[in-house]
Amino acid sequence: MDNPLVAIVILNFNGKKFLQQFLPNVIGNSNEDWAQVVVADNGSTDGSVAYLQAHFPNIKLLAWEENLGYAGGYNKALSQIDATYFVLLNSDVEVTKDWLLPVVALLQSDDKIVAAQPKILDYNRKDFFEYAGGSGGFLDVYGYPFAAGRVFDTVEKDNGQYNQQMPIFWASGACLFVNAEAFWQVGGLDADFFAHQEEIDLCWRLQRAGFEIFSCPTSEVFHVGGGTLNYANPHKTFLNFRNNLTMLSKNLSVGRLCWLLPQRLVLDGVAALQSVIKNKSFGDLWAILKAHFAFYASIPSVIKKRKAVNLPYTLPVTMYKRSVLWKYFIERKKTVRELFKIG
Repeated sequence: MDNPLVAIVILNFNGKKFLQQFLPNVIGNSNEDWAQVVVADNGSTDGSVAYLQAHFPNIKLLAWEENLGYAGGYNKALSQIDATYFVLLNSDVEVTKDWLLPVVALLQSDDKIVAAQPKILDYNRKDFFEYAGGSGGFLDVYGYPFAAGRVFDTVEKDNGQYNQQMPIFWASGACLFVNAEAFWQVGGLDADFFAHQEEIDLCWRLQRAGFEIFSCPTSEVFHVGGGTLNYANPHKTFLNFRNNLTMLSKNLSVGRLCWLLPQRLVLDGVAALQSVIKNKSFGDLWAILKAHFAFYASIPSVIKKRKAVNLPYTLPVTMYKRSVLWKYFIERKKTVRELFKIG
């Protein structure tokens, strides 16, 4: 299909089992004549490409030999696709009937809304929100992400409490709808992130450019989660902490960074010690220390990126202007409804 309105792009790395399980579902529920399903294989070695060629010969397939990570892989794939909207869809996501139209209609309703996500529920506990995205993401003043439906380790049951369409700070990379023109206008995903929090960085830059990000809970999908890296993997911890510090340094003013970074050093140290006590393992502690050293080593590169992006350093209105750590652990406010006093 030439120039579809919507390109649903599944980036695959050794996810043959997920393609077998979920790709027929995606194709079957995305058969509108304005949508195209694309699989981009990110250097898989599990026979994914041969499986796709044998069982889905009509699907658009992009493939390369090297694993470029989520960010680099999607940048390469999307640069080869001409569409009005991209949907970045994880291979371990089950979509539902009519999942596309509500989000596309939302994006078409207002030129300022350039990215959105559906309600993301847990595939294994379908009445609970999924850890990675819930019903839309937020960021606190210290850079810690959380979501409607999940704050730290508290995951809520979906009782319709976040069924309202609302502006959010970030849309989950598990199922991210984004306007293609706006995506490239702000530079796409940062390939140096490799994986994790690159969608938050993207959404932050989109907001700095004057755009808005929304949740669209009338659309629902179910996410397995941890399909490439398990949530408890220390390498995942490393990527999350390193990339978070990089994201803050790219998007905050110099004055605010001088205020924030020393405090983050202390807060991340507390998080590392808490992980040792909770998990009786030094894996996350070493991962967090390694993340800080990797970040400090990357500062010259971060400075170049700051100079390359000509966008104002104003804080997005969707940023949570308080400490979610304090609210959660001291005031015992465990949900977004309590944090934002919704309802």
